[in-house]
Amino acid sequence: MPGQLALVPDGPSDEPSDEPSDERSLARRAVAGDETAFEQLYHAHSSRVFALCLRMSGTRHQAAELTQDVFVHIWQRLGTWRGESALSSWIHRLTVNFVLSSVRSEQRRLKYETSEIGPQTPDADESTLILEASVKPKSVEDAIDIENAIAALPPGARTVFVLHDVEGYQHNEIATMTGTAEGTCRAQLHRARKLLMEALDR
Repeated sequence: MPGQLALVPDGPSDEPSDEPSDERSLARRAVAGDETAFEQLYHAHSSRVFALCLRMSGTRHQAAELTQDVFVHIWQRLGTWRGESALSSWIHRLTVNFVLSSVRSEQRRLKYETSEIGPQTPDADESTLILEASVKPKSVEDAIDIENAIAALPPGARTVFVLHDVEGYQHNEIATMTGTAEGTCRAQLHRARKLLMEALDR
């Protein structure tokens, strides 16, 4: 992994195209050990990875650590990208899977540490759930408020909300990705939307 990369983007960069003409060449060079080529790929995709990590983790500190770890993982696995899909799509899937794995590890740790406290409050009954429309920003200020509200959600609810309402995954996919029941995913989404509406109504 290149040692000189600035792993926390200072601000938004230009959006990469779906498949830049030289990305295959850059990827081949990076796999062969060319750190300069990997740095170019990093600068093309780091803002999107950081934004996704920030939404799923809730804090810039955690997002920065996750972004660094994700790009180490990308560096190690880049040779498995065969070009069947755009590199940006491959990186997106890898990022989601990596962050979910980190979230599951953290949840296992917390569950172990709190195992003597007693049973937790169960999720809402799936049959009572009525999924509302996602909150949409009307201005830059609204968008900032929404991002802050998302960051303040409980981890499980935030993960499901980001995957479903932001990234577009279906409940069955999220259940598989997170290792939870589909009904629990629906309950978490319902909870996330309810908390967001309450936060934005204040």
